[in-house]
Amino acid sequence: MQIETVTALIPGLEQTELLAWIERGWVRPDGAGGAFVFTEIDIARVRLVRDLRRELEVPEDMLALVLSLMDQLYATRDALRAVRRAVETQPPPVRSALLDALRNAC
Repeated sequence: MQIETVTALIPGLEQTELLAWIERGWVRPDGAGGAFVFTEIDIARVRLVRDLRRELEVPEDMLALVLSLMDQLYATRDALRAVRRAVETQPPPVRSALLDALRNAC
């Protein structure tokens, strides 16, 4: 998707505002120099930034930190999913031992 399509999809979003978000690194579509290509994940990120700025009124100087923390949270969640899949592939005795160890660690 091109930048014009993205701004048409998201009510109230101006192209100059979206370009500023890209410049600040809050949104990272492929491309450069105005020839950006947005994927569905980029559009979700644009909506997130919009909601953080407008709905939750996160100050501009704090947004990079909030986005970084959210990115870390998503990465941790993905890592935990990978661990869960790895545990699920183990034979029952190993899986049981791992689950017991996890319960005792918490």
